[in-house]
Amino acid sequence: MFHPQGPTFFELAKQALSSTQRGYDLLAPKFDYTPFRTPQFVLDVVAGVVRESGPPSRALDLCCGTGAGMEMLRPWSTEVVGLDMSSGMLEVAERNSGNWKGAAELRFMLGDALDPPSELEGEFDVAVCLGALGHILPEQEDQFIAAIHGLLREGGSFFFVTSRHPSLLSLRHLLARGFNAAMHVRNALIRPPFIMFYLTFLLPQIAEKLERGGFEVIEHEVALPTQLKDLRVVQARRASCRL
Repeated sequence: MFHPQGPTFFELAKQALSSTQRGYDLLAPKFDYTPFRTPQFVLDVVAGVVRESGPPSRALDLCCGTGAGMEMLRPWSTEVVGLDMSSGMLEVAERNSGNWKGAAELRFMLGDALDPPSELEGEFDVAVCLGALGHILPEQEDQFIAAIHGLLREGGSFFFVTSRHPSLLSLRHLLARGFNAAMHVRNALIRPPFIMFYLTFLLPQIAEKLERGGFEVIEHEVALPTQLKDLRVVQARRASCRL
């Protein structure tokens, strides 16, 4: 599906019937040939915002997948760490890294973004999470924000892409709600669950949660294709103390 080298319908079905971690292990070899990979033009826009905010020394790609965010960060960092819960995705990221530009040291770490390894605490100038926020349930958002706060140095920034809630009658809203309903049914009938939902981490609610979690929030309006014009790059800068 999607690309001659991409997964078949049956491979996607097998993934969807697996746990989140196992599903991505299965999808990893063909993930870069699916529309689930963050588009390059989105990566370019995020890269521009990160560079304008000051190039990082140490950078972290949370839920790094096959490494698109790591590749984006490498040219102007001294070290880039990729953290993901899927060993299959990390294996592909490490293999991909042979083609990346830049001389930054790379580390690929297996771990959960909700409970990252303690050795990473307070280490990073920049953290990004691209295309993976649908794996964070609403009831986990405060935990996720606290984890990011702990990973960043004082003054460090977390960057992600989101939007406001679309119109209730928009095609985007209807398709997302249909997909989410299907996932709720799937998870009610099959264990372990596969966690992936749309219309999550939206503004302005997530900005309010970030501010309560000790961040200063900046919304960057960026130039994107018409169909993505509502997207914003959000920068959450760690304040000197938690509120």
